[in-house]
Amino acid sequence: MKAERERISRSIKIARGQLDGVLKMIDEDRYCVDISNQILATIAILKKTNQEILHAHIRSCVREGLHSTEPNEKLEEALTLLDKLVQ
Repeated sequence: MKAERERISRSIKIARGQLDGVLKMIDEDRYCVDISNQILATIAILKKTNQEILHAHIRSCVREGLHSTEPNEKLEEALTLLDKLVQ
């Protein structure tokens, strides 16, 4: 993930900014549907960012673990995370 660190960090900061905006909208008693749309946009960014992080993990940590004779803990971690995504 080292190569993607800046892009990932930027995406998380955008999501954080959107959440701050949602809080402001709530404080201003804005229209519920507008608030909901902003929440959905934030969720979309977080899901995409999480997917990028998992891809990087699989490409680096899991790939390295596949070349080991030890049980592949990194692969099991990735599978556990994927299970959580579909729940």
